[in-house]
Amino acid sequence: MGWHEYLALWCVALGAVAVVGYGRSLAGVTRGQRAVRVMGRIERVTEPRHGSSGREGIAVVVTFRDPATGQEFTVTNDGECGDRISTAWTGREVGIRYPPGRPHAYRFTTDPDAGRSGLAWPNFAVFLLYVGLVVLASIDSGWPWALIGFGVPWTLLSATYLPRAVRDTRLHIEDLASGGPVPGRVIAVLKDVTVDEDSGTATSHTPVVAFTTHDGTAVTAYRTEGLSDPARSRGRDLMIHYRPDNPAVFTTDLAAEHRSRVNEIAFAVGALLVGFAAAVAGGILIAG
Repeated sequence: MGWHEYLALWCVALGAVAVVGYGRSLAGVTRGQRAVRVMGRIERVTEPRHGSSGREGIAVVVTFRDPATGQEFTVTNDGECGDRISTAWTGREVGIRYPPGRPHAYRFTTDPDAGRSGLAWPNFAVFLLYVGLVVLASIDSGWPWALIGFGVPWTLLSATYLPRAVRDTRLHIEDLASGGPVPGRVIAVLKDVTVDEDSGTATSHTPVVAFTTHDGTAVTAYRTEGLSDPARSRGRDLMIHYRPDNPAVFTTDLAAEHRSRVNEIAFAVGALLVGFAAAVAGGILIAG
């Protein structure tokens, strides 16, 4: 078979995957749609031990109720239990999902709504199908079609993302600055060592910050960025800016947080310009 036949087979196969996936989603039978999703409550938080691993998250005890039976369960996040809990306080709600009728197969999730529609794989199949069609058009009609195939959707996505990013950045900084800072302290530094395929080792250090909000909530959280010399930061005093409605969103350096957000917006603007330039260049080359 030649290129055309392989690409045609690629498109047909992915189209079939997408159709089946969308059909299953409409029927409500995907794994994500059938999963039970509830909110649990953190009942106890264990302070991480200095020098221990941070891969499993902050140790917590959580209670949740199975809506089908009304039975209450008390569980921990020991071992492989889904998403890592990196910020915790007594009374915080955390997402939990599990297969119907199997609450003991629970998994923690930082985004309870993620995967609810069951469209992740069908959407990915459509993306690959689109790539196949662009490649086919480029082979048949010339490489400028690749510029258009890349530039048009990239520009549309960037144009959709940019206003939301600007709005979210403004609200994010305003929320962090609204309540006034509180004192915090680095209570431990976690250490993880990884070995690559060449037997080389890399060591990462994760400071653990503790602070108490204005309303008396004691928060324990990983701080993976924003601290100089994290390996030696244990015992360091900090000033914490946090969102009053969600202490999981906090920073130790409000100015640096603002610069980071501005850089994200600048990157989004650059992405928009790149996509627009690619689409325009492709159109000019085709027209010429």
